[in-house]
Amino acid sequence: MSTSTATTGPLRRVPVQGRSVARVQRMLDACAELVDEVGYEGLTTTLLAERAEVAIGSVYQFFPDKRAIVQALTLRTMEAYLQRLNERFAQDDLTHWWDGVDAGIDEYITMHRTVPGFRTLHFGDVVDLHLLAEDRDNNGVIAEQLARVLVDRFGIADTPRLRFTLEIAVEAADALIKLAFRRQPDGDEQVLAEAKALIREYLHRQVDTSATAE
Repeated sequence: MSTSTATTGPLRRVPVQGRSVARVQRMLDACAELVDEVGYEGLTTTLLAERAEVAIGSVYQFFPDKRAIVQALTLRTMEAYLQRLNERFAQDDLTHWWDGVDAGIDEYITMHRTVPGFRTLHFGDVVDLHLLAEDRDNNGVIAEQLARVLVDRFGIADTPRLRFTLEIAVEAADALIKLAFRRQPDGDEQVLAEAKALIREYLHRQVDTSATAE
């Protein structure tokens, strides 16, 4: 499972040398910290340059504006999420398709708690519902990636119905997890438990496990 790297999409110029790559990553780290502190609206390229300890010209050397910076950060975050899922799916204890969905929800919750900028930006909705792809909204991109995982790892047939069902599940889980983190800074465990139960029940009714890939 792969996605375009966060250092190719919204960049004005792709860094090649090690120092340039490190500088761009430092800008993205600074962006993550700042959006948690001041929000997307409060973020400026001047603040970012100061936090990353780079000249303002270095920011514009690689990014045309703050939206592009946030887009690059969001793509990097999505790659980290998918990498974490790949690591979870490599474990032998995931034996049923629901284990994959459960792991996806757990990693999403963990990133809310541990990844700077994530609980503010999520997968870019605060900026643009189509930040990850022009032709689909952000949760649609995540649902598509999860569909690939279920098909590749658990042999579920790759059908339009599966992708639609997962898109509904992602939307519902996303809304409830956001509610949990609005209620408590570290996530209301009761709401999170209800979210997982709701998604489990919905998917068990909708996913046709008899239709497996050949």
